[in-house]
Amino acid sequence: MGLRSSLSKPLAKYIANQQQTWMYNAPAFQNIWYKKLVNQAKNTAFGRDHFFKDIHSYEDFKQAVPVRDYEDIKGYVQQIIEGKDDILWPGKPLYFAKTSGTTSGTKYIPISKDSIPNHINSARDALLNYINETGKADFLDNKLIFLSGSPVLDTKGSVPTGRLSGISNHHVPAYLRTNQLPSYETNCIEEWEEKLDRIIDETIHQPMGLISGIPPWVQMYFDRINARTGKPIKDVFPTFELFVYGGVNFEPYRAKLYDSIGKKIDSIETYPASEGFIAYQDSQHAEGLLLLANSGIFFEFIPTDEFFNENPSRLSLEEVEIGKNYALLINNNAGLWGYSIGDTVKFVSKNPYRLLVTGRIKHFISAFGEHVIGEEVEKALKYAMQRHPETEVVEFTVAPMVSPSEGLPYHEWLIEFATPPNDLPQFSLDIDKRLTELNVYYDDLIAGSILRPLKIHSLPKNAFINYMRSQGKLGGQNKVPRLANDRKIADVIVRL
Repeated sequence: MGLRSSLSKPLAKYIANQQQTWMYNAPAFQNIWYKKLVNQAKNTAFGRDHFFKDIHSYEDFKQAVPVRDYEDIKGYVQQIIEGKDDILWPGKPLYFAKTSGTTSGTKYIPISKDSIPNHINSARDALLNYINETGKADFLDNKLIFLSGSPVLDTKGSVPTGRLSGISNHHVPAYLRTNQLPSYETNCIEEWEEKLDRIIDETIHQPMGLISGIPPWVQMYFDRINARTGKPIKDVFPTFELFVYGGVNFEPYRAKLYDSIGKKIDSIETYPASEGFIAYQDSQHAEGLLLLANSGIFFEFIPTDEFFNENPSRLSLEEVEIGKNYALLINNNAGLWGYSIGDTVKFVSKNPYRLLVTGRIKHFISAFGEHVIGEEVEKALKYAMQRHPETEVVEFTVAPMVSPSEGLPYHEWLIEFATPPNDLPQFSLDIDKRLTELNVYYDDLIAGSILRPLKIHSLPKNAFINYMRSQGKLGGQNKVPRLANDRKIADVIVRL
């Protein structure tokens, strides 16, 4: 056992013990954070505009601070860019995390000196929980690869600005930097395919212990290594033992990824966002991700079926119910207030509070009132893949076909298979069957002959890579939307 792995175990035990102090009493810690955040920001421009000095209860807070998205804070962000202090949070942000929005264009999400530990320590603690639970730490003595965005930062006003993964790269602990790959120079390459080839050059002969990244881009890395060597990943990296991922549901990628590796390995799911590190998998045995209730964020939840109402219910953590979908709101120590990050979550446990990420609040199909969501299509696909175990999926998206050239409308599933099912028509029927069980509105539309059963459009190899390349979003932290209520994405993919 090496020095890093030896030293990590007492630290892992310490962090796990610290976690015990809040994870079973999360609502109380959330209440502490709500009060602390309001008090610290009461003299900011936002705090004055929203009468923070008069807030004495959560009900007062909800009355004073409306639900908002980026468009609603854009004016405050512009004041920061112009050089003003104490706007959303005391002082100036340490960084802006740059992220793309569908309606807002580029978004600049503030990260403060107070909030940076949430992003950095949470990633560390996810690994330490794994070490404490399993006793496995040897991966720390080998090389660690993080497939991430460029660490090169621009400035917006006087604030350093870049992708969250690039910002995080500047805060990798010193004791891990010596075994971190790829090199800084390679990480700075903007063009993804050039960068990927250089990463392979640097890593292919190294003893890899941990690989981290968004599953489709890790899969692309594995595919290119296999093409270059003719070997499964387990033979190229015999010391590879831990995969860390986040950003998308792993299930559609799991079979293909493990097939590329050649064996099953342990994995840790994380839930980072530019707005904050929200949750991580704290156990290899419990379902769901542990909500980080003591990390500088006060969370709120809106039932998804009320989100677009004029006055939706707005709940604190102690008011949520298991099994119900909620839109997630963030209030944090970087100055986001009542901020909808666009994700939907569902709790699977309240002791401690563990959740699943179920989709995006604006990613759904409801062309006929069915309101099919991401969680439902992913569950339906998983069901069909279990019934057709030979099937491996590279990527997929779903869109409505409202006006087909003939016959009834339908949902079109655009799927790139690594290995297609032996019986594609039955595979399609199995997805449709499960979807009717999961969504009563979809079932009614099928039964009432308003929709016909879904159709699968099998796409050629690299269809989604070509699509993401055409959009300038190849690699990094970019993700293909699972669902759309129109055919803007689908029609482009089909034409490529």
